[in-house]
Amino acid sequence: MNAFYKFYCRVFQKTMKLVSPLLPWREPQLLAPEGGAEGLGAMIKGKYRKVLVVTGPNVFKKGLADGLLRGFDSAGVKYELFNRVVNNPTIDNIEEAFTVYRNGECDAIVALGGGSPMDLAKVVGARAARPEKKVKQMKGLLKIRKRIPDLYAIPTTAGSGSETTLAAVVSDSETHEKYAINDVSLIPRYAILDPKMTVGLPPQTTATTGMDALTHAVEAYIGGSNTKLTRTRAEQAVKLIFDNLKRAYDDGADIEARTNMQKASYYAGVAFTRAYVGYVHALAHALGGFYGTPHGLANAVLLPVVLEYYGKSAAKPLARLADIVGVGAAGDDEETKAAKFVAKIREMNAEMGIPTAIEGIKPEDIPLMADRAFKEACPLYPVPEILDRPQLEELYRMIAG
Repeated sequence: MNAFYKFYCRVFQKTMKLVSPLLPWREPQLLAPEGGAEGLGAMIKGKYRKVLVVTGPNVFKKGLADGLLRGFDSAGVKYELFNRVVNNPTIDNIEEAFTVYRNGECDAIVALGGGSPMDLAKVVGARAARPEKKVKQMKGLLKIRKRIPDLYAIPTTAGSGSETTLAAVVSDSETHEKYAINDVSLIPRYAILDPKMTVGLPPQTTATTGMDALTHAVEAYIGGSNTKLTRTRAEQAVKLIFDNLKRAYDDGADIEARTNMQKASYYAGVAFTRAYVGYVHALAHALGGFYGTPHGLANAVLLPVVLEYYGKSAAKPLARLADIVGVGAAGDDEETKAAKFVAKIREMNAEMGIPTAIEGIKPEDIPLMADRAFKEACPLYPVPEILDRPQLEELYRMIAG
């Protein structure tokens, strides 16, 4: 790669780190209504004209929205329901939901589900705040810059961390491109962590969403834009995931493990919304855009491969994480500890039935996917080592089934 471009990337990242404290950062206000999500109606009674409830068909069919809607009905909270969120929400899907929001004269949004409903809800809020802007015009950094309607986030998984982040990921069904919209205005105003919402998750979903949270925490931690808070939150998240993910996978009704996994997802979200992610996410987003690969699965497969590929450049922070989770020995050097940490991730994947490869990757698609991953990551992501397009192509070939 051109040395000047690498220099430019590092200058850009350092500038972003210097400017970052000037932005109006905040965390969602964590609510604890009586009865969990069902109690939200009583809490917001009389506060809004009408609320748009955003969720996906699977969440709705499983009855996870029943309590929330029952609470709204009991409290007399008027709402419109949009339960047609697709995985990796598309621009058309977002516009469909925005039409419901606008025609229903809503003035607040409740997102119930995993990352997809929350991403869609955020962009609907952005469209409401900036109706003159199309979704494509919001791609990238700080393109909204205006308060969106109050957004309440209720996660039904423990992985995306979307309830605390500034990012929304959008898929363009015409170009098969998947990209992020990043703006501090997208951070939900309120969040409810109700572990009962995650009890019915299938084991495989528990596994991949949990590894998604681990990817958020690790990529934030090894990057160059950390603060004291993001380092602390990432360490807390990694420890909680190592201690609780397999428990939640083995016993979906383990409320303590489910509670700790929701905390981990939240902490990881706090970490990466300030410290960013890295090539694992960039590569995973392109896979999702091309093939609809579930984001958590793509991250889980890619995480150990990319960490190993970094080599010495990521050894020091990975060695610290190895000590935190108890896989490093006292006499080990940093590279040995880092290798043990990556090996433990591979072991966790294997124990939960997560594959080592993504089936269906077409060799002819790899150059374009690598190009899109490169453009997503550079110059923004403060990764341990800046990789070029041929290296990203190599990583895709390493995980091709």
